[in-house]
Amino acid sequence: MSHVDSVPAAPQTPKIPTLRTHHGDTFRDDYEWLREKEDPTVVAHLEAENAYAEAVTADQAPLREAIFDEIKARTVETDLSVPARKRGWWYFTRTAEGSQYAIQCRVAATDTGDLEVDWTPPAIEAGIEIEGEQVLLDGNKEAAGKPFFSLGGMAVSEDGTLLAYAQDNAGDERFTLRIKNLTTDELLTDVIENVFYGLVFSPDGTRVYYTVVDDSWRPHQIKAHTLGTDPDTDTVIYQEDDPGMWLGFDLSADRTELLISIGNSEYSETLTLDLLNESAQPVMLISREHKILHTVDPVTLNAERCYVITHDRDALNNMVSLLRADQLTLPYAQQRWDTVIEHRDTVKVEGTASTATHLIIAVRKDTTERIAILPLANLGTPEQQEPVEPSFDEELYTAGLANAELDAPMIRLSYTSDFTPARVYDYTLADGTLTLRKQTQVNDYDPSNYLATREWASASDGTKIPLTILRRKDVTKTTPQPVLIYGYGSYEASMDPGFGIPRLSLLDRGVVFVIAHVRGGGELGRAWYLDGKKLTKKNTFTDFVDATTYLIDSGWADPARIVALGGSAGGLLMGAIANLAPQLYSGIIAQVPFVDALTSILDPELPLSALEWEEWGNPIEDADVYAYMKSYSPYENVAALPYPKIAAVTSLNDTRVLYVEPAKWVAKLREETTGTAPIVMKIEMDGGHGGASGRYEGWKTRAWDYAFALDTLGLNSEGA
Repeated sequence: MSHVDSVPAAPQTPKIPTLRTHHGDTFRDDYEWLREKEDPTVVAHLEAENAYAEAVTADQAPLREAIFDEIKARTVETDLSVPARKRGWWYFTRTAEGSQYAIQCRVAATDTGDLEVDWTPPAIEAGIEIEGEQVLLDGNKEAAGKPFFSLGGMAVSEDGTLLAYAQDNAGDERFTLRIKNLTTDELLTDVIENVFYGLVFSPDGTRVYYTVVDDSWRPHQIKAHTLGTDPDTDTVIYQEDDPGMWLGFDLSADRTELLISIGNSEYSETLTLDLLNESAQPVMLISREHKILHTVDPVTLNAERCYVITHDRDALNNMVSLLRADQLTLPYAQQRWDTVIEHRDTVKVEGTASTATHLIIAVRKDTTERIAILPLANLGTPEQQEPVEPSFDEELYTAGLANAELDAPMIRLSYTSDFTPARVYDYTLADGTLTLRKQTQVNDYDPSNYLATREWASASDGTKIPLTILRRKDVTKTTPQPVLIYGYGSYEASMDPGFGIPRLSLLDRGVVFVIAHVRGGGELGRAWYLDGKKLTKKNTFTDFVDATTYLIDSGWADPARIVALGGSAGGLLMGAIANLAPQLYSGIIAQVPFVDALTSILDPELPLSALEWEEWGNPIEDADVYAYMKSYSPYENVAALPYPKIAAVTSLNDTRVLYVEPAKWVAKLREETTGTAPIVMKIEMDGGHGGASGRYEGWKTRAWDYAFALDTLGLNSEGA
C-alpha cells in the first residue's frame, strides 16, 4: 500500500451558518464557529487537523530530520555575541550547545583614558567564563517547566544595580514584568502582569516605565511603576483612546527624555516626558493634527536642546530637519525647520540615532538598507558637512546600526547579505575606520558556491518588480529548475538581504529560492508601499503572479515545480494567489496566514483590527473599501478551482493572526477544490505568532516547512 493510499480522510468540518451583513451585502460563513477557542469541539477539531497533517506528511519525516540535522550541524551552537559597552559594563549573550535559549551576561568595563583601549570589547571565549562575569538572566532556567518562553524587554538601571525584564510563557505576547537586584541576585517583590514590549528605568532607578494593551491587544497606556508599591496604584503617564493609533515609547540618547510616540502607517504624534522631573507631564512636540509621519531624535547642540526630525512633510520619501526647542512655543506654521537631509526621489530616509558628536542616518537606496554618518557640528546650517556612508564590497547587502552610546567614540554596525553570515563592525567616528569584531562562523559552508543576483520582472501595468534570485553557482537556467518563490508585500516592510542557514538545505538540493519584492513593501521607497495598500492592494497579488510568470518565461522555473511561501500578511498574499492563479503553483505554504482579513477587520473588538484600517481601509464605514476587500480576501473568494497542495501553519495562541483564520480557510478550500491535492493545517498548540519558542523548536518548524516544499517539488529522496 502506498503512502497516499494509507492516509486517512481529511477531517470533516461541520457547517454552522453565520450571516454577516454590511453595506447591504450578506455573507454566509459556515465555519465561524471555529473561533470558540475554549470549546472542546473546536479543540478536538484542531487536534484532528494536526493528526491529518501528520499522516499526510508522514513520508516527509526523514527529510525533516535530515534538514534539522543539517541546520544543527552548520550552526556553531556554543557561541556568543560581541560585547557592547553601556554605562560602565560590557553586555553580551552566550548560547551553549544543547540549550534552547540565550544567557544574558555582563562584565565590568575599565577606563584607562585611552579611548581605543577602553572601547575595544573584551575577548570572550565560548564556554569559558571570564573573571568578573555576571549572569543577568539565563533564558534556559527561566523557561524550565514552561510550555513557552520569550523575552519582551530588558532594562538595566542607570547605576547598574537593577534589571527589569518581561517574559511570556504562553506565546500570546502578554508579558510578566519582574525586577532583579543584580547585587544580591534576588527578585524584588514587584510583579506586574500583562505588560507589553518595552521597558525603561527612570534615571534614579526608582521607577520603571512600561506599556499596557487594551482588550483588542493594542498598546494604549504608558505606566510608571514605583518600586516597592502595589502595581494597582501605578501611574498612567499617557493613555491613547483612538483605536486606530498605536502607542509606544523610546529613550533619548542621553536617557533624560521619554519620547512618547502615537501613530499609524500614515501619520503620527510625539510627546516628550522629562525623566529628571518626577512631577513632569508629557509635552507635545509634534501633533497628529498636522498629519505628518515622523520620528524624533533629541540632541544637544552648543548647550541647546534640539530635535532631529525624520518626516514626510512635503517629502514622500522623508527628509531630515532640525527643530530647536525654542521653536516649540511658536505656532506650527511659524516654526523654523532647518534642513539636514533633503528629500530625494531615489533614497528613502528610515530614521536617525545619535551620539554626543554624530548623527547616524538609516537610508534605503537601490532597494537595500544602509547607514550614513554625519557630524553634529554645524548641523542644519550651510556649514554642515556631507554625510559619509561606510563602503562594503557587495552589491546586495544590509547594513544597520546595532548600538550607539552617547559618549562612545565609535558605533556598532551589523552587516549581512544573502550569503554572508552576520558580521559585527565598529565604526570609529573620528576617522571612519571600520573594524571587524565578529564574523559569524558557519560549519560546512563555502560562500563561493552560491550566488545572489537581481532581476526585474514586468507587471501587467508595466511596473518593474525587483526579484532576488538565490542559488548554487552550478544551478543555471539552461534547464528549468525547481523554484520556491517567497513574498510579503505589506506594511512597507522590506525583505532585505540576510543570511539564513536553513535556506542552504533548499539550495543544496537544487532549488532556486526567489524573493519577489512586490508592491506594498518598502524596497523602492514610500511610493512602492502606497501602490500596494488600501485600494491598490491587488497590485501586491498580481505582482507576485507576474513575478512567477517571469520566472517561467525567463527559463528559471520548471512550470510543474513551483512552490510559493509567505507568512502573516504574506500568508494573505498566499491565499490571494491561490485564488488568482492556482495553476501556476504545485504547492503553497502559508505561515500564520491573514486569510480571513475582511472578517477580522470588520470586528474592531478583535486583536489589532482597528489598527489595520490605515493599511487596508475601513470596511465598516466605507462601502467601497468593503467591496474591494471582499473582492480579494482569500476566504471569501475560495471557489471551485483546482487548488494545489497547500499547507497552512499556525499557532493556537497567536494574537496577531488568530488560528481561526487558517482553520476556516482550510475547511473552505477542502469544500470547494476541484483538485485532488491534499490541503493540511499544522497548528502549534503552545506557540504564538512566531511559532514555538526556543531555537531547536524554531529549526524544527523551518524543517517542516522546507520538507513540505521539497516533497512538493519532487525532491524528497529521503522519503522515497
